[in-house]
Amino acid sequence: AGAPAHQEISAGGTGIVTTMNGGTQHVNNGGTGIVTTMSGGTQQVNNGGTGTVTALMSGGTQIVYGGGTSKATSVYDGGVIEESGSGGTVTGASFAAGGHVLLEDLPGTGKTVLAKSLARSMDLIFSRIQFTPDLLPSDVTGLSYFDQSKSGFVFREGPVFANVLLADEINRATPRTQSALLECMGEGQVTVDGETRRLKEPFFVIATQNPVETLGCFPLPEAQLDRFLMKLSIGRMSREEERRMLDRFIVDEPLETLKPVADAAEVLSLREECRKVFVHGDLRDYIVALTQSTRQGEGAEGASPRGTLSLLRASQGYALVQGRAYVVPEDIKEVAIPVLAHRIITDAVRTGEREDRIRMLLDKVPVPTEDWSVR
Repeated sequence: AGAPAHQEISAGGTGIVTTMNGGTQHVNNGGTGIVTTMSGGTQQVNNGGTGTVTALMSGGTQIVYGGGTSKATSVYDGGVIEESGSGGTVTGASFAAGGHVLLEDLPGTGKTVLAKSLARSMDLIFSRIQFTPDLLPSDVTGLSYFDQSKSGFVFREGPVFANVLLADEINRATPRTQSALLECMGEGQVTVDGETRRLKEPFFVIATQNPVETLGCFPLPEAQLDRFLMKLSIGRMSREEERRMLDRFIVDEPLETLKPVADAAEVLSLREECRKVFVHGDLRDYIVALTQSTRQGEGAEGASPRGTLSLLRASQGYALVQGRAYVVPEDIKEVAIPVLAHRIITDAVRTGEREDRIRMLLDKVPVPTEDWSVR
């Protein structure tokens, strides 16, 4: 299997590749993927699938999403096994849907590594901004300066002119600087000195904030929170995961060995496919019922109509990541909390309390039953 090759394995199917030095193998729910020798390319094992690699060599990558099963007999120096829990899967769904992600977690949990890995695996331009109280809007978007050699003003692009932008500790910047991202995230463009410039496509923002430290921080306004498709937390590693991390990083740096499996054009094509994922009429009614229920009750302002659209797009993205061309109720339930919790305005300050409210609504709103693949 070379670079252009692609093997898609559906439920009940088995795909066998003797030697893989490029290309991709997608193992979906109920499928089995077998690679004898992998010295390049990627084997992606989705929820319910089983991926087996006899010899995982340098340059090869096996990505296992939540619910997938990984089997690698021999892993040599440079071979990478990337296991992603539900948080990683949901981040992939947001990327496929064309939305932005806000990661709220403690320092050192892998937020920067997640953004860099995504950019490198997709052969995209990566940029990082460390937000501080003295950061100016022009430090984000760019500015025009007078070039004496050209006898005129020249625009210098800011860090937002990238495909994947990591906005690190975004809540440390002033509201004026935070608002510089609003137009970028909402419309994919930057307006400086009355001139509008389009950003590179695809454009994906991963913003981070520390939920513990509040001194010298400026909470994101609701208008900007609503621009994020999802708000996620990477979470804690289990004992086995943390030990496996030590084994992987003790000699090599796996991030440096990541090879791109797609380019920008293929990512844009992926996003077009995401919008084609079928959503049954009853499930559309279910999405509306969920968002409508967030607006009921005293002292609560629910999700906006943008939240309704976001829940639809996120559900399509999650179904696509799981290897399906149609949405099921479990997809909607899986993304409901990261999509809706940060959009509701209540007396609750803690994120966990808002998440509990969405869980209560998921238990309360009736779930329709149907054959969801029938159009």
